[in-house]
Amino acid sequence: MRILIITAGSRGDVAPFTGLGRRLLDAGHQVTVAAHPAFAALVGGCGLGYRPVPGDPQGLIRAWSRAASPEEARALTRAYVDGLADGVAEAVAGGSDLVLTAFGPAPLSQAAGEAFGVPVIGTYLAPAFATGQFPLPGARDADGLGPEGNLAAGRAVLRRAEGLFAGAVTRLRTRLGLPADAPSAPADIQPVFHGFSPLVVPRPDDWPSRAEVAGYWWPARPDRWQPPAELVDFLQAGPPPVFIGFGSMAPGQGERLSKLVAAAVQRAGVRAVVQAGWAELSGCGADILPIGDLPHDWLFPRTAAVVHHAGAGTTAAGLRAGVPAVPVPVMADQPFWASRLYQLGVAPRPLPFQDLTAEALGSAITSCLSEPAHRRRAAGLAQRIAAEDGAAKVLAHIGSGGAG
Repeated sequence: MRILIITAGSRGDVAPFTGLGRRLLDAGHQVTVAAHPAFAALVGGCGLGYRPVPGDPQGLIRAWSRAASPEEARALTRAYVDGLADGVAEAVAGGSDLVLTAFGPAPLSQAAGEAFGVPVIGTYLAPAFATGQFPLPGARDADGLGPEGNLAAGRAVLRRAEGLFAGAVTRLRTRLGLPADAPSAPADIQPVFHGFSPLVVPRPDDWPSRAEVAGYWWPARPDRWQPPAELVDFLQAGPPPVFIGFGSMAPGQGERLSKLVAAAVQRAGVRAVVQAGWAELSGCGADILPIGDLPHDWLFPRTAAVVHHAGAGTTAAGLRAGVPAVPVPVMADQPFWASRLYQLGVAPRPLPFQDLTAEALGSAITSCLSEPAHRRRAAGLAQRIAAEDGAAKVLAHIGSGGAG
């Protein structure tokens, strides 16, 4: 079967689908991933086919920060989403028997699938159905809402997501000759498989039957990848370091954050591996090694703790490694995952990015490392997660002839 996986966003929105894609490839399917051009090498390096989807999320975030007005920011967003719509349509038109779509581009994938007669399955990395058990990631003022409040907050999140793509979906459906008023929300797709562990977020009882929690889809490691010699030497030269990275967050803040991180590391008295990310963090000091992108599944088990923005992918990698975390959430789904880490007992209380100082970060690192229960719980949870097979449910559904 020719399977097309459609995703958009940062590396954390793409990498898990390389793992799911490789499992599908090993099962005998032909697998192609449609993603932004920045990830062509990542996808190809994992042995998967690639189709381009226009867009530069990093550039978009930088442009937002420079926008002179809300109107200009909205125009930038519309241009990005319209380009995404064109790319999704072209990717589906390129030929496939089944589409697996991430949450963000789901309405566009659904429209393109309908136009070209290709079934669409949802493969989402975060909870995407409103529930009374917790507010969905991205909810505003999410604390202590109660079941009815949680449900309302979740529905509000979904309405905002639908609104972001509504115009592009209407324009795409019109261009493809489809009725403009047909349902096209991510929750309308069925079935939907969620790529996170039920040990981290149990499946809510009030979710529709078509929504499943499958387990994590671990990113594939690029073929023939080897760790940089400088990193290997640094790891061997002393005790396990702390990893520090903010992923796709804070572009343009590299100089300020690099100084802050260096001061925090010195305060905590630790060694650190600092990942540049979109903020372009750099090293400063003998006990800090700057690195670029590399597989977290290789690095994280060799660290004492991971300090990160609590994006879905980095959160999952830390849990898999069995090391404690210091979550520094910035936006979107990150406060949700940061709160989960704290509730699971594998991290101290989250340190919101807007409250980040050298003193606060140094104290959070010290708190994380000085509480043995964090590492003990993290190791135990990692053992249980390792027994799961997140791709199996997707593979079984496709293998049984299920399509939509």
